Amino acid sequence: MNRLSSKFIICPYCGEKVELVIDCSIPEQSYIEDCEVCCRPISLSIVVDEKGRSSVSCKNENE
Repeated sequence: MNRLSSKFIICPYCGEKVELVIDCSIPEQSYIEDCEVCCRPISLSIVVDEKGRSSVSCKNENE
């Protein structure tokens, strides 16, 4: 079973589409990742359900 998946988000700063690689073996995650386009920090919260489906919430780091 593949524990990695990818999901696209929209950067809250520049509005560009950014791909995230998610480790679905971790049920809840919160971390900061820089946008690949504008390099500003995005605050991410990820929840993975029992079927391995991920839900991502993102916002600018200062919110």
